[in-house]
Amino acid sequence: MPQTMLPSVSVLMPTFEQACFIARALDSLQAQSLTDWEAIIVDDGSRDGTAEIISAYLSDTRIHYYRLENNTGLGHAINEAMSHARAALLAYLPGDDVYYRDHLSTLKACLDADEQAALAFSGVRHHYNRHADGQIAGYPLQLVQCMHRRNAHRWVERDALETDDLERLYWSTLREQGAFLQTGAVTCEWVDHPRQRHKIMRESSGGINTFRSHYRVAVPLRFHSTVGHAIDEVEQYRAMRERRATPRARGGLKILLVGELAYNADRVLALEEQGHKLYGLWMRDPHWYNTVGPLPFGHVEDLPRDHWREAIRRVRPDIIYGLLNWQAVPFAHDVMAATRGIPFVWHFKEGPFICMEKGSWPQLIDLHRQAEGQIFCSPEMRDWFDTIVPGLCADKLTHVLDGDLPKRDWFGASRTPLLSETDGDIHTVSPGRPIGLHPEVVAELAAHRIHLHFYGEYTQGQWLDWIETTNRLAPGFLHLHPNVDQSRWTEEFSRYDAGWLHAFRSMNGGEIRRAIWDDLNYPARLSTLAAAGLPMIQPENEGSIVAAQALARKLGTGVFYRSISDLAARLKDAEEMRRVRERVWEQRHLFTFDHHVPALVAFFREVIGSGSRKSLRGGSAAQSS
Repeated sequence: MPQTMLPSVSVLMPTFEQACFIARALDSLQAQSLTDWEAIIVDDGSRDGTAEIISAYLSDTRIHYYRLENNTGLGHAINEAMSHARAALLAYLPGDDVYYRDHLSTLKACLDADEQAALAFSGVRHHYNRHADGQIAGYPLQLVQCMHRRNAHRWVERDALETDDLERLYWSTLREQGAFLQTGAVTCEWVDHPRQRHKIMRESSGGINTFRSHYRVAVPLRFHSTVGHAIDEVEQYRAMRERRATPRARGGLKILLVGELAYNADRVLALEEQGHKLYGLWMRDPHWYNTVGPLPFGHVEDLPRDHWREAIRRVRPDIIYGLLNWQAVPFAHDVMAATRGIPFVWHFKEGPFICMEKGSWPQLIDLHRQAEGQIFCSPEMRDWFDTIVPGLCADKLTHVLDGDLPKRDWFGASRTPLLSETDGDIHTVSPGRPIGLHPEVVAELAAHRIHLHFYGEYTQGQWLDWIETTNRLAPGFLHLHPNVDQSRWTEEFSRYDAGWLHAFRSMNGGEIRRAIWDDLNYPARLSTLAAAGLPMIQPENEGSIVAAQALARKLGTGVFYRSISDLAARLKDAEEMRRVRERVWEQRHLFTFDHHVPALVAFFREVIGSGSRKSLRGGSAAQSS
């Protein structure tokens, strides 16, 4: 193509760490039957050798390469490519996808045949050996399928929204400009692999923290996947992020957080607010609920993941605080092994049985044997672990603290009037999975005019069959609501008469060795219900060891039942329910992390004062296995 002529098609190629795919993509572009194209590659901060691979193609003067220093997001990368485009038609070739020979010519011919059309899209091969004549069922039109006329509109960028829904990012705006035409020919491939952007974004295999970690996002996100609920970290954490850092207190500790923070991650700011300096060193490949840094609320200094040993030596923390769930076990174990001489506290929640299943049990046992301090999420979990590592609690400093308590900032000061005061029925809430509430149980509740309000659109998407059956058996008594973030817990949930914990029948018969996860766990919703002052419904498990039952009995915050008829009678005892509701409200502070910070810091100081890590008889379980 002579340099003086404009190309007929500009192929926009956003890419991020697709070094193993991009040569194939470029080869497929060079093999096109339409040859008067230009390619504009925007490398959005790759560190995997993408630049070296692309360099071999730059002798083709149709190919132009631009590299951004850090990842800026799909929308910005495409807009950057658009700004360099010269052709009247724009096509897309992500670095991991493939064109077949006549792809560009077929799309161009489709647009040339209808001047009023805004976009043409092809059929596509997908998920290895499947084919779609047009849009793939359950997905938006994919970039690789599309060609459209150049226009003034730009893609939505990260500061406004990150989503895998390309309709929201651009296509819906383009539809206003004209028709979308379908070629009907399969001329490209949307290549299926684990690191596709939509997989990194979609819960449960992906999600906001998976996305944050993979793309090394250093700013708060506005995030909404096509299967999850909307998350606005920008506004949710603005006040926390923008406030001044707390000056280091005299005697304040340097605390290195290692692993992941799970739910209610902003709780750690209660440590910073007491004048302690926080650092973060995070696991790779988190699940959507494994909160990792850079943290959207600020005030935690991240250490580099690639050179963390040197960074720890530079920082010289007073204590390493390893936490929290099974995904963090291997990395926490590595850090503990590499930092002999620095006191290490291991705080573990969910869950030992998953570690057995996933093969990280040896590392978990090492963490419990070798860490100077142990924090268990419930007294029952502590006692159970003492049967796994006999004598553990006698030989180690131990503490009990639920792993993901929220910060007190989210506990509102005023309650909403009860729904039951309006319609005379009883209204209960499940702020998450309605575990143990089978459709037949909800129907039995409905017979007593007890409603169930079920929150969370992502969870609802996983319970569609349950919802359909329940609505059929109990019409009018199941109510679905979108997710509610922490700032609205009190306002939203205080309208209900009571809230459901997990409804299960314990089978341990009072023997701790027979306990399962449900017996040992404090469900995360405990704090959600406490924030609203709600009595907590759970089956009567008399004679068994059940952590949530023991806590509710101790505090007088539970509504225990032996049958649904029994529960109905209890819920309709207005005076007793009022007393329980007030007991919960008066003790809400016990369900905040802030309340427990003085005792936690005192435990850290006790561990620091206990001396260096002791060597163990028999060595490492992980090494010996």
